[in-house]
Amino acid sequence: MWNKGLSYRERQGIGQAGMNKDTNSNVGDALNADTNKSHALHTDENAPKHSLGLVFFPAFDWKISETHPERQERLLYTRDQIVEEGLLDIPNIVEYNPIVADWDTIERVHVGAPDLESWVTEAHRVSAGGAIAAADAVMRGEVDRAFALVRPPGHHAMAMVHGIRGFCTINIEAVMIQHMRQTYGIKRVAVVDTDVHHGDGSQDVFYHDPDTLYISFHQDGRTLYPGTGFMDEFGGPQAIGGNIDIPLPPGTGDEGLMKVMRELVLPILEEFNPDIVINSAGQDNHFSDPLANMQVTAKGYAELVDLLQADIAVLEGGYSVQEALPYVNTGIILSMAGLDYSKVVEPAFDPVKYKQSQNVTAYIDDLIAKWKVQWANRHKMAEEERTGVGDIWSNRYNVYYDETGVQEERLEKVRMYENKVGWHSVLSHGQYGPYGPQSVYAMFIPWQADEGTRQDAITETKRAKAEGGASRYVVVDPLGDGQYEV
Repeated sequence: MWNKGLSYRERQGIGQAGMNKDTNSNVGDALNADTNKSHALHTDENAPKHSLGLVFFPAFDWKISETHPERQERLLYTRDQIVEEGLLDIPNIVEYNPIVADWDTIERVHVGAPDLESWVTEAHRVSAGGAIAAADAVMRGEVDRAFALVRPPGHHAMAMVHGIRGFCTINIEAVMIQHMRQTYGIKRVAVVDTDVHHGDGSQDVFYHDPDTLYISFHQDGRTLYPGTGFMDEFGGPQAIGGNIDIPLPPGTGDEGLMKVMRELVLPILEEFNPDIVINSAGQDNHFSDPLANMQVTAKGYAELVDLLQADIAVLEGGYSVQEALPYVNTGIILSMAGLDYSKVVEPAFDPVKYKQSQNVTAYIDDLIAKWKVQWANRHKMAEEERTGVGDIWSNRYNVYYDETGVQEERLEKVRMYENKVGWHSVLSHGQYGPYGPQSVYAMFIPWQADEGTRQDAITETKRAKAEGGASRYVVVDPLGDGQYEV
């Protein structure tokens, strides 16, 4: 496996994690099916193998509506379960406070229309700051792993922001990764998204970055929001193979997810050889989730996490607030800490009712086989993609913001170089929504940019401004001057 189970601290030789809590350490049975309670006391014989940092932020003051699935109860029930289980009393599991993500870091990822301040609330900044606090704990060697249980979520938020889509406004993991690159010099990053919905926002942010591998396995977009996430979405012309979308059929259960992890995801991770692995830990693949049609259990999630061995997990979706999230998050925490999760039992689980069908298994086998061929041919596909393109690759497409009613039209361009990563630009026109028509030209300079690439990008922005077509012209230089207007 890509890290052989070692933590970032161990891989980098940072030194021993400095966390020892004077607490009672009893670990035992998990989740009593009769009472929906757990009496999981912990014994010294089953002490944590890994130190784990936890960050909680339920965002009491943020909601889309009173009855919206994305509400504070998503974390409150989980918090109650974790406390009742005594997980916070286990040695080497420690809670961290979130921080407020600064505007400069957010603006090195996102451009807003009419501006970011019109959409981004304090709650969004603290949610991103919770992920940053988790990352800091890992990067400083204070813990082996960290789990940010924060909301609002982020993986549907694209680099261009015209409002809320898929319950997301800014991309929590992308802001966290930007912080990690700025602060710690992290280069190669892998993001494994286990949310039932395709993370089209994360895909958008990283689509042209050959040093960020984005893997999403999700319910097939032909059957679920946002209707994207297919095999042909394989990365931009300078990052072919950097985007892996695995659309799974409705009815996929633990068996299917484990097969995808073992036979496809882990080998790809090993070959990519990232500096760090991040889990976008959506939990709406659960059999009880009201917004999807999958059959994954809490124990299945825990096993998935055990296989992945991610350094940092960040909560995304999951809307079965009582039947799923308390159990799933308990399993994930136990797994990330290297503790026994085999006794996590869910009262509502029926092994006969939720057994994965043979047709689903056969479909997944076929999908894995097709993906193996495509992955093996990625270099040839990259050459073919670049043939005849010239210096500029372009693409037109539309984006709909379902929560704010904005219809966005985009013209995207990528500067193609022979031996380095080029800039990409977005000419964005938004219609409808609370602020009316909006037009923004955004130039995204790659974080890998040398001075030549940077000057080319600025020159192109000035050319675009002289040509007209937008009300604002913005440059985003993530490891340079940040975001500024031209």
